[in-house]
Amino acid sequence: MIAALRSVLRFRKFDPDPVRRRLARAASIEDLRVIARRRLPGGVFDYIDGAAEDERTAARNVSGFAEIEFRPRVLRDVSDIAVQASLFGRPLAFPLVLSPTGFTRIAAPEGELAVARAAERAGLPYTLSTLSTRSIEEVAAVAPAARKWFQVYVWRDRALVTEMLERAQAAGYEAIVITVDTAVLGRRERDVRRGFTLPPKVGLETLLDGIAHPRWSYDLVRSQPITFSNVKGKGVGDGTSAVSLADYINSQFDPGLSWRDIEWFRDRWKGPILLKGVATVEDALLAADAGVDAIALSNHGGRQLDGAPPPIELVAPVTDALGGRVPVLLDGGVRRGSDIAKALALGATACMAGRAYLYGLGAAGEAGVDFALDLLRDGFRRTMALLGVTSPAQLSADLVTRPDHPSEVRNTF
Repeated sequence: MIAALRSVLRFRKFDPDPVRRRLARAASIEDLRVIARRRLPGGVFDYIDGAAEDERTAARNVSGFAEIEFRPRVLRDVSDIAVQASLFGRPLAFPLVLSPTGFTRIAAPEGELAVARAAERAGLPYTLSTLSTRSIEEVAAVAPAARKWFQVYVWRDRALVTEMLERAQAAGYEAIVITVDTAVLGRRERDVRRGFTLPPKVGLETLLDGIAHPRWSYDLVRSQPITFSNVKGKGVGDGTSAVSLADYINSQFDPGLSWRDIEWFRDRWKGPILLKGVATVEDALLAADAGVDAIALSNHGGRQLDGAPPPIELVAPVTDALGGRVPVLLDGGVRRGSDIAKALALGATACMAGRAYLYGLGAAGEAGVDFALDLLRDGFRRTMALLGVTSPAQLSADLVTRPDHPSEVRNTF
């Protein structure tokens, strides 16, 4: 009896590293989300996870991928698969770009520095937010070999925008990503209920939450104050006063931004310009006419206009209308490597992801970001093998369908 038990029982060797133990329990991005929710204070997790109003758009960003089914081909010899792609004439380890996320240090003390280093190791571009908590120069210093992009929110103070563009150019950033869907801030009701402020307050409102998450609280109080490092000393948001995010955005961002401003950016930036926040075929065509180098189909992760279309539903009609004039990226809802494959099959050049790596950062710091990117890369490779393709270029519309319109996938989105 004992011998029989010994033959079937296998106990996992204890790993003394708590981070590795934590990650060993994760099999998906959703698992990282669950771990991050447990480890982070409620208000911090809700800032990362939440979206506008009823959060229907945020949910549809994810569920939209589930509405698409694959049409896998077999007996195709997938013994040699290459997942590499290219964008702006430079290589991507696989077709993914790390989206900009503001206020990243609330998830882990290293914040953007951890994400940039992970992106460098993964061979992927990292997009630094204007509202980052580490500066343009700090990120450039820790990830010198990474492809670095700079996301631009357009301030009312155009001299400040010009200054940031000059700093990014001097620090070797490759491209700028102009976010165009924040004329005003969407109503993010989780933040309203939590009374979330910038910088975060540690007082009676958060005391119990802090006690319940002592590691996060300890890291917060022993770290430098969290500020918007790129605009530190320029007014609100520099750590000297606590305000709501909505008040900050609505007082600082320029609601007068229009198509004529693209030329203003072209005069001040000599590299690629990507427009992020396009949500219609009409605006995609206008963007191409305006001379941008790429567009990102995005609804800001559902954090702006609740009721906006999921980006996956826009890929086919937009790429059909553009006819290859500019690369099209999908930003929103990517949780698996198979999602990337679906987007590329419908015509996208690459995908962007933000929450996916933030869940990893919140779950396990820098190692969690590495883990999240590995999950997406491995899932993309596995999906390609199961579809019967050996390169991203072979992902085409005949490999996907919608059950309700099995032969018209490119005409029904």
